[in-house]
Amino acid sequence: MTIRVVLADDQTLIRAGFKLIIDSEPEFEVVGEASDGTEAIALARAARADVVLMDIRMPRMDGLEATRRIGADDNLAGVRVLVLTTFENDDNVVLALQAGASGFLGKSVAPADLLHAIRVVAGGEALLSPRATRGLVSRFLSQGESPAAGAVLSGLTGLTDREREILVLVAHGLSNDDIAERLFVSPLTVKTHVNRAMTKLNVRDRAQLVVLAYRSGLVRPGEQLPAHP
Repeated sequence: MTIRVVLADDQTLIRAGFKLIIDSEPEFEVVGEASDGTEAIALARAARADVVLMDIRMPRMDGLEATRRIGADDNLAGVRVLVLTTFENDDNVVLALQAGASGFLGKSVAPADLLHAIRVVAGGEALLSPRATRGLVSRFLSQGESPAAGAVLSGLTGLTDREREILVLVAHGLSNDDIAERLFVSPLTVKTHVNRAMTKLNVRDRAQLVVLAYRSGLVRPGEQLPAHP
């Protein structure tokens, strides 16, 4: 199955470089190039994209707003947004995750890592650099973000104890395999619990689960990973 990619960046040379890398693999196809967020949304829809590589700073409509609109459009529910950034400690990256992005990459990413990232996001795993992303969420919240904990926490009441336990571990950056080893279950069992939690909480992917876990207060900035059972 071909993974269809839209490139959204206002710098032509950057788009050309990414296109060269992506088109070098037969399983990928760049199906559109956008220089702003408005074009990115239109191309994602028209080209039936699987993944949009989205720059944050673009004219007319920036990547944050474009990501937000893609996430809010039911017709684009299968589209994953992978944010491109020059500085991975940029607070805008966290805003992009809150807007619905599935993860982020630095623009200096190695070709092999770029291709791997697209595969992961297209497969629904998301959150490509979980520990770095977790740190960004922690820092952003600690700088004054209001988590509206009461309202968000009430949405967690529908989760089973196991789903809440796994949500905490996901928020701490553990992969399905890591969680499976820790809880002495299979990775498929973990994936099932994660998918059920996403359905109950009405979120698109693991990145949104992490943001929700912090916003609810279920996991707090700087909190250590729970002790191994």
